[in-house]
Amino acid sequence: MSRQAGSSWSSWTLGKPGASTIEEPSGSDLEDENFGSPRTFDPDFKGPVADRSCTDVLCCIIFILFIIGYILLGLMAWVHGDPRRVAYPTDSNGHFCGQKGTPNENKTILFYFNLFSCTSPSLLVNLQCPTTQICVSKCPEKFLTYMEMHFMYRTRENYWSYYSQFCKAASAKPVKAFTQLLLDDDCPTAIFPSRPFLQRCFPDFSTKNGLLTIGNKTTFNDGSGKTRNVVELRAAANGVNKILDARAIGMKVFEDYATTWYWILIGLTIAMLLSWMFVILLRVTAGFLFWVFILGVIGILAYGIWHCYQEYSKLQEKPNSHLSIYNIGIQTDISMYFQLKQTWFTFMIILAILEVIVIVMLIFLRDRIRVSIALLKEGSKAIGYIPSTLIYPVLTFIFLSICISYWAVTAVYLATSGTPIYKVIAPEGQCEHENKTCDPEIFNTTEIAKACPGAHCNFAFYGGKSLYHQYITTFQIVNLFIFLWLINFVIALGQCTLAGAFASYYWALKKPDDIPPHPLFTAFGRAIRYHTGSLAFGSLILATIQMVRLVLQYLDNRLKDAQSNISRFLQCCLKCCFWCLEHVVKFLNRHAYVMIAIYGQNFCRSARDAFNLLMRNVLKVAVMDRVTEFVLTLGKILVAGCIGILAFLLFTERIPMIVEGPTSLNYYWVPLLTVIIGSYLIAHGFFSVYAMCIDTIFICFLEDLERNDGSTARPYYMSQSLLKIMSKQSSQTKKQ
Repeated sequence: MSRQAGSSWSSWTLGKPGASTIEEPSGSDLEDENFGSPRTFDPDFKGPVADRSCTDVLCCIIFILFIIGYILLGLMAWVHGDPRRVAYPTDSNGHFCGQKGTPNENKTILFYFNLFSCTSPSLLVNLQCPTTQICVSKCPEKFLTYMEMHFMYRTRENYWSYYSQFCKAASAKPVKAFTQLLLDDDCPTAIFPSRPFLQRCFPDFSTKNGLLTIGNKTTFNDGSGKTRNVVELRAAANGVNKILDARAIGMKVFEDYATTWYWILIGLTIAMLLSWMFVILLRVTAGFLFWVFILGVIGILAYGIWHCYQEYSKLQEKPNSHLSIYNIGIQTDISMYFQLKQTWFTFMIILAILEVIVIVMLIFLRDRIRVSIALLKEGSKAIGYIPSTLIYPVLTFIFLSICISYWAVTAVYLATSGTPIYKVIAPEGQCEHENKTCDPEIFNTTEIAKACPGAHCNFAFYGGKSLYHQYITTFQIVNLFIFLWLINFVIALGQCTLAGAFASYYWALKKPDDIPPHPLFTAFGRAIRYHTGSLAFGSLILATIQMVRLVLQYLDNRLKDAQSNISRFLQCCLKCCFWCLEHVVKFLNRHAYVMIAIYGQNFCRSARDAFNLLMRNVLKVAVMDRVTEFVLTLGKILVAGCIGILAFLLFTERIPMIVEGPTSLNYYWVPLLTVIIGSYLIAHGFFSVYAMCIDTIFICFLEDLERNDGSTARPYYMSQSLLKIMSKQSSQTKKQ
C-alpha cells in the first residue's frame, strides 16, 4: 500500500472505535513513492522500544575524547593563567595594584600620567594607553601642575607631599628641573580632579549651568604650558563620563533591588503558579484562545480596511491628492505620503488581500486546525499524568550553567596566560622603535632610549614565546567550539528525554494505567546509556553551523570599513543562508530525537524517517506548528503580562488600599522589568516542555495513523478526542 505525500486525513475511513472499517489492505508494509522506502512495522509495538543497542558509537567515542581534551585544556589554562590580571589593574612595570603581600597592597587604583595621550577609551580599559601608569592609594582631588607645586613648595612643603603621591618614587623634595622631569617621566606634568572607576582614575566631569566642567573649571593648564579645554579632556577619555554616570545609576539600581527583592521573588513564584495553571487550563481553553485570536485578526484587518477607505474618501476633493508616490519621489517628511490617495488605496488592497487569505485558510484548513487544537489539549493531559517533566528544565538549567561557567573560566585563564610583555611607547609617536619588545630593567641603557628621548618601556599585555602561548588563540577557538557542542548536547539530551517520557504516555493503550513507572527517569537513562553518540552527532552538526555563523559575524565586524558593496551583499547573503540552515537543522534534529526516543535507531536513520514522515504530512505539520507556536507564545505573554501589570501597580503605589508596596524607589522600572523578564523566562521553561510534548505526540499521532487501522487487532492509541475528530472527517467523506 502506498500513500502519496500530503494525502488528506479523509482518505482514511473510520467507524466506531475497535471496528475494522479502514478501506485498505491489512498488510503492515507502508511505502511512499516520494518520501521513504517500504518500512516493516512490528505488530507487537507497544511504545518506546526497550530492547536497544548503542547507536553512533564512533561519534560517542569522539565526543568523550573531546570532553577529556576539554578538561585537559582547562587544567592547562588553570596552570598557566592568572585571573588576578583581570581582577587587578597593572601598572607600567607589570605589578598588580592592590595585591596583598606586595608594596602596592594599599595602592588599589591605577593613575595615568598623561590622559591626553589616550585617544580611545578601549585603550584605557585594556591598559595599553601610551603613557606611564602607576598604582596610587587615591585619585587627585584638585588642579595642580608640577611647576606650580615646585614654586609653592618654597613656602609650604605639604604641596610636595601631596603631589609626590602621584610620582613613581617618593623623595624628600622635588629635585628635578621640569625638562629633566619630562625626559625621565618620574612625575606627571599636571594633575586634575578625578575619581576612581573600575580601579582607575578618570576625570571627574560635571555639568554646571549647561557647561561641561571639571573642578568648576572649563579650561586649565596641562603642565606643559598649554591651556586645555575641558572638552579636549572629554575627547581624550571619550565615553568615560557616561560610564561614570552609569556607576551612579548602578548604585541606585542596587538599592532598588535591595528594597524589592522579596517582592520580585513573590512575583516569580506567582508566575510559576500561573504557568502551571495555564498548562492545565489548556485542556479546555486551547480552542477558545485560538478562535479568539483568529476573530481578533479578522476584526483588526476589517477595521484597517474601513479606516483606509475613510481616509481615501476624505482625500477625494483635496488638491494634489491624486499625485502618485512616483511623482513626489523620496521625501524625508513621511507624512506627505499620507496626503496621497494612492497610499491609502495601496494599504486597503494589501489589507483586503490579507483578510481574504486568512478567511480562505480558515475554510480549507478548519479540520486540520481542529486536530492541532486537540493535540494541544492532549499535551496538557500528558503533562498532567507526568508532572515530573515540568521539573526537568531545572536540570537543564543546571547543566547549561555548568557548561557556561566552565567555558567562561577557561576563557579567562587562557586570556591571562603568559608573562608580562613590555613594549616601547613614545608619547609623541615619533620613534622608529615604537611597539618593539623591551626589557624595563635595562631599557635606559639600550640604544633605543638614546635614539628616542622620552620613550618608555611600559607593560603592554601578557604573552610568551612557548608553544603553548603561540596557540592561545587556537585554544580559545577550540574552547568556544566545544562549548557550543556541549550546549547543544545538553539541549538535545533534554529533548530526547522528554520525548521518551511523552511517547510512553501516548503508546499506553489505557491511560494512565498502562503508563510505565517513572517514565522520565527511564527515558533519561535510555538516552544516556544508548544514544549519547546520536545526540552528540546531531549537536555536532548544529555546533558547526553556529561556529561558521560566528566566524562570518567576526569577519563582518573586522572588515566592515574595508568591504565593498558587493562583498557586503555576499556576506549578508551567507549570513542569511546559514541562519536559515541553522533553524532548519534545529527543526529536523528536534524530530529526529523524538524518533530516537521511540525506536532507538541511529541519528541518520532517525532523521531520515522523521523527515519522510513529516514530508508525507507536510500540510499538517505546517498548520500544527503555527497553531502550537501561537498558543504557547500567547501563554508566555499572558503570564508575563499579568505579573507585569500587578508589579506595575505595586511598584508605582497604585494599590495602597490592597497592599503596601515598596516606597522611595529610584527607578521603579528596574524591578518591574526584572519581574516581567523573569516571569517570561519561567513561562518559557514550562512551555518548552509543552512544545516538546506536542511535537512528540504529533509524531506518535502520525505513526499511529500509518501503523494501525482502528481494528481490534490494531487499535489506535490516540485519545478519544482525536479519534472523534477522525471519525467525523470519515463520515463527511462518506457523505461526499
